[in-house]
Amino acid sequence: MDILHLVDRLEELFNESRPIWFTHNVIMDEDRLLDIIDQMRVSIPEEIKKSQQLIIQKDRMLAQTQEEANRTLALAREKADQVVEKDQIVVSAQARAEQILAQTRQECDQIKREADEYVMQTLQALKTEMEKSLNQINNGIAAIESTRKPSENIE
Repeated sequence: MDILHLVDRLEELFNESRPIWFTHNVIMDEDRLLDIIDQMRVSIPEEIKKSQQLIIQKDRMLAQTQEEANRTLALAREKADQVVEKDQIVVSAQARAEQILAQTRQECDQIKREADEYVMQTLQALKTEMEKSLNQINNGIAAIESTRKPSENIE
């Protein structure tokens, strides 16, 4: 289940809760709250796995791009060796190979930066949502604890 959907459900549960007069506390359905928390515990590792898969996919793309650059460079060198007697062609081929290699490295770096940025944004969004959820949970627990203490003193 999507973590954002669970956060929405948690917020919905909070909105459906009953306020305690003269406080900022609310009473929440404990079973529903615990059910959502359990689902979040299951969902969060999935979100992390997805991020890890993106990193693996990024690394694979970088390796493929590097391999392609190496093949291109090898082909350029091979062609340069075939036409050694023509200096201008050799120089041109070497320059082209170096240009392709530089361009490929730039593309690799760009892909890596974009993948890193995406993973960072995803993890930061997940962190923010988790912090919101944790704050709401802590508020719910504090509300329940504050309502229990006066009733325990009466007995």
